Amino acid sequence: MKKITLMMFGLIQTFTFSQTQDLTTLAAGDHVGMNALFDDKDNLYGYVSLYSYGKSGDKTKKFEYVILDKNLNPVANKEFEGDITAASYLGYVDFKGQIILKPSMMDYSLVKSKEVFTPVSMVIDPKTNSITRKIYYDYLENGTFKEINEPKSWKEQRKENRDEKKEKGYNYVSAVGELKEGGYFAVEYKDYGKYENSNSLMRFDDNKKEIWRYKYNTDGSKKLYTTLSVLERDENYMYCILKKVNDKQKTFNLMVLDMKTGKETSNKPITGLSDDTIDNIESFYSNYRKLDNDKTFDDKIVLLGRNYDDSESVGFARMILNKSDFSVDMKAINYEPNISAFLPKVNKYGMVESGYMLQTKDMYFMNDGSVGILCEKYKPAGQYNAPKTTDLVYIYTDKDFKVKNVQVFEKEKSKWVNSDYLFSQYLNGGKDVVFFYRDYQKDEVTRQKRWNLFINTIIDGKFKQEIIPISEKDNYAVTPYVGKEGYILLREYNEKEKFNKIRLEKLNY
Repeated sequence: MKKITLMMFGLIQTFTFSQTQDLTTLAAGDHVGMNALFDDKDNLYGYVSLYSYGKSGDKTKKFEYVILDKNLNPVANKEFEGDITAASYLGYVDFKGQIILKPSMMDYSLVKSKEVFTPVSMVIDPKTNSITRKIYYDYLENGTFKEINEPKSWKEQRKENRDEKKEKGYNYVSAVGELKEGGYFAVEYKDYGKYENSNSLMRFDDNKKEIWRYKYNTDGSKKLYTTLSVLERDENYMYCILKKVNDKQKTFNLMVLDMKTGKETSNKPITGLSDDTIDNIESFYSNYRKLDNDKTFDDKIVLLGRNYDDSESVGFARMILNKSDFSVDMKAINYEPNISAFLPKVNKYGMVESGYMLQTKDMYFMNDGSVGILCEKYKPAGQYNAPKTTDLVYIYTDKDFKVKNVQVFEKEKSKWVNSDYLFSQYLNGGKDVVFFYRDYQKDEVTRQKRWNLFINTIIDGKFKQEIIPISEKDNYAVTPYVGKEGYILLREYNEKEKFNKIRLEKLNY
């Protein structure tokens, strides 16, 4: 989830200005998706809307993109030939300012099962409104690069892997990416199935000439091996967690590599919390969805993970990496006693009343190192019961990662819906936050149920909530989405009537 920075001083309960766009009239094809575009500083760039015209060749499908600016004005469009296995695309802006259309869904209906292949991304140059297939490279075991022009079918790839494994006893695996600073970065290793070894990180110049190579896990085996996870990198350093495993014993180090030379600049132990906690600090999954669990500041990198005790999640862990001296600070808060002091019904494992649990929905990182954690009370589906959600719970910590407050946002029970939570935005240079959710509530006067949009601000540690009714006609779905500063985007949709409009509604403040 993207978080955009804006200034907000107060909200009132009415919309006063609207800008609209009818997505069905922007192109003749079938509308297959739209998403917001953000620049490299997470500021809203605009939107991209995608349309499909169906099969155009044995391996191709015709699409059209329409680029909208922040005011929903169409500024560019073009038809293009995509891969036949692409159902739709999600757009994002890369570090070059190009708009990348990455396949977001597969279409298996137009090819035989033995012909299925992974569709490639497309690259839009906004300056010329041209679009080309994204160029990919393979780094081969003999030390050369190979440009990938056409993806192989999954069946072909499986056969090649089987043949290579039979011949060598392992599969050689590599991946190549471009660097913002120029040149390329690659990783390689040998995959033996149950273990891997001969790992390397490599940097190459623009001409694909090797600048440096960092080797690790050279003789890795099932019980004795080393892994390296890259947390972040900038023009000067690469920050990594190096894990060494000897049977059941694990050690963790923060290793910092010089980006110019590949040499170790620092290598310090990471301690203070359980092995499971440190081992999983780099990623955070909730309801099978990966959350954005880190933020990089000028002086530090902050990560949030789960805190584990005997392999059970019992709370949250925060890791701060100081860029000036490469020190690491690890702290944890648990459901008991830290969160239960403010939320008495929660138990050691995050369970609350009536079989509901606290399911993490999002997290917010402030400049001073404090972290806000948003959870939702969630009850999984049973044999005869639908999944349900109720209240949202916001856990606010201070700069020392101590629980400062817990705020409960009561809402109606929802069935079959994974979440009523929508999205969030940072405020006031990143020190405050606002998040949005919706709730289907009964009007106290008319006694009719309607959707309400809830706008929740946490400014200087103080909570404030505003409620805005979302008008919704019969059989028309209205979905709130990210808008430009001071606005929210609402999409009104009815598939049967081919009604698909978006509008920007101004929030007065």
